[in-house]
Amino acid sequence: MSEPTGLRARKKERTRDAIGDAAVSLFLERGFDRVSVNDVAAAAEVSKPTLFRYFPTKEDLVLHRFADHQGEAARVVRDRGPGIQPMAALHRHFRAGLDRHDPVTGLNDHPEVVAFHRLVFTTPSLAGRLTRYQLEDEEALADALGDGIQARLRAAQALAVQRVLARANWQKIADGRTARDVHPEAVADVDQAFDRLH
Repeated sequence: MSEPTGLRARKKERTRDAIGDAAVSLFLERGFDRVSVNDVAAAAEVSKPTLFRYFPTKEDLVLHRFADHQGEAARVVRDRGPGIQPMAALHRHFRAGLDRHDPVTGLNDHPEVVAFHRLVFTTPSLAGRLTRYQLEDEEALADALGDGIQARLRAAQALAVQRVLARANWQKIADGRTARDVHPEAVADVDQAFDRLH
């Protein structure tokens, strides 16, 4: 019984990935507003109702790539080792992301990643939807930090710092610099920013 369930889950995951990949390719090629949901469904070889079962909105076709990072800051805080302060754990995590050139840090110069970030940052409906994701992350982080207004303020500050740093890194790369060249500045910036939050 478990094998068919596993196969079904893998098939759903492959379908979801195929739809998402087709959508992002079309959006990068033509622009978000010039591609219809019908275009995406046709490119992915699925029906429109099938597409909407996996992605409730057109914006979700792009922003599903952020789903892996949903709630990440809260997880980092919850899973930190004994004696490690929450802001120190977030600081280390972001630094490690810079070293890996994780796209979420903005420090990734792969052309498709740079183009993807440009698409998100310059399309108002995508930027607005991304803000909603960020507010959900902020709520989750506040819950992980504790109760009351202090936890909410610390969560907002930490995530604002990460957002500003990532956008600054992406902008330097979008302006033609390499991730390797920007890395030392990005490390210095994150160290300085988190020093103020400790």
